[in-house]
Amino acid sequence: MSVVPPPLSPEQLAQRCASSAPKLEALRALLRGCGSTLVAFSGGVDSAFVLKVAREVLGDRAVALTAVSASVAPDELQEARALAASLGARHVVVDSGELQDPRYAANPTNRCYFCKSELYTLTEQHRVALGLSVVVDGFNADDRSDHRPGHQAARERAVRSPLAEVGLTKQEIRAWSHALGLPTWDKPQMPCLASRLPYGTQVTVERLKQVGAAEKAVRALGFVNFRVRHLGVRARLEVAAEELPRLDDASLRARTLEVIIGAGFSEVLIDEEPFRSGRLNDALRPSARLQVI
Repeated sequence: MSVVPPPLSPEQLAQRCASSAPKLEALRALLRGCGSTLVAFSGGVDSAFVLKVAREVLGDRAVALTAVSASVAPDELQEARALAASLGARHVVVDSGELQDPRYAANPTNRCYFCKSELYTLTEQHRVALGLSVVVDGFNADDRSDHRPGHQAARERAVRSPLAEVGLTKQEIRAWSHALGLPTWDKPQMPCLASRLPYGTQVTVERLKQVGAAEKAVRALGFVNFRVRHLGVRARLEVAAEELPRLDDASLRARTLEVIIGAGFSEVLIDEEPFRSGRLNDALRPSARLQVI
């Protein structure tokens, strides 16, 4: 499963938007009814769409907040800053201290709960300080079917999830983002860098930087949908189905190996199964489809 959809024809785009237009109107009404919002804004597809619509209906009463730590790729912060500026939104950037929480650093299967607990504690503090009514996030209707322990932290802190509340799916959000001119409409999903570490592997700044450097180098080679998984001294490269054939080119394959090893790994494995979002949650099943390149 690719995390980026193929381009939609104008007819397909119009059809998807028409069928979900009532949901968009419901989203506008919901946000308008909030009076003012602090948007937990990562710069990804979902939170960018929430911020766009919130700005449309609330104007300056919609503020974006981005939390940064070693778990966030530096390029993601730069993109979030640029996008918030393009939308004319006030953008608050704060440091997040989830790595100081030993429960998070231990990397259990509910790691995201501790990360989001830190995030939503910060957003609540800033919501109060800014005099805003409610914190909203980018949790969408499709997210209900995946392992999302972070959503528990949102519920505990009265964070609202307007996309899920009105039933907007990921594909509908991408279609409307395209129609509304958001550059994020086809952006790959970019969870935090800690998601590249298998559950139970300690989350450290060094490991996060290593993964971040490797992925930045692979992205510079033109790959879009992929993950570099941290397996100790090894790295495992997962590439989406539409890009996997590129690695049949011996020169590019060798260059890919070189840049990942350059990030501090001693060996690289290529997974023959194409990358898809959520594989980390596949019951930690062993993989027998790895090749050393």
